[in-house]
Amino acid sequence: MALEWRDSLETVDWEELSNLYRVAPLGNKPAADLKVVFTASIFRCFVYDAGQLIGAGRALADGLDCSYICDVAVHPMHQGSGIGKAIVSTLVNLSKGHKKIILYAVPGKEPFYQKLGFKRMKTALAIFSNPTQALEAGLVSDD
Repeated sequence: MALEWRDSLETVDWEELSNLYRVAPLGNKPAADLKVVFTASIFRCFVYDAGQLIGAGRALADGLDCSYICDVAVHPMHQGSGIGKAIVSTLVNLSKGHKKIILYAVPGKEPFYQKLGFKRMKTALAIFSNPTQALEAGLVSDD
């Protein structure tokens, strides 16, 4: 499998990226929304196999203090092959020099990220646009 790694937005098919998040499964992320968030992200990577998008990820970063890795997705047919690990490692390497690199995981996926060196934060808090959905998904507690 000869994978092609890209960071350019010029050739991204946003509908294909939206479909990747749907099948990964990481939820319904409309193509137009993905274009906005990937464009606003300093670091990003897209992984292609024979011209088909099979993995993606991005990091919002300020250049010094904080880099936030998010939206890491791998097509189900390629999960378990090391592509997710490679995407995260690429984004971590691009984020070197930042005082902290943060991510939050889909519930149950924390061990995957812990193997890559991420530690649980004791003080992380969030405000979600849909707090009921965040509670039901296990992203926040009610205390």
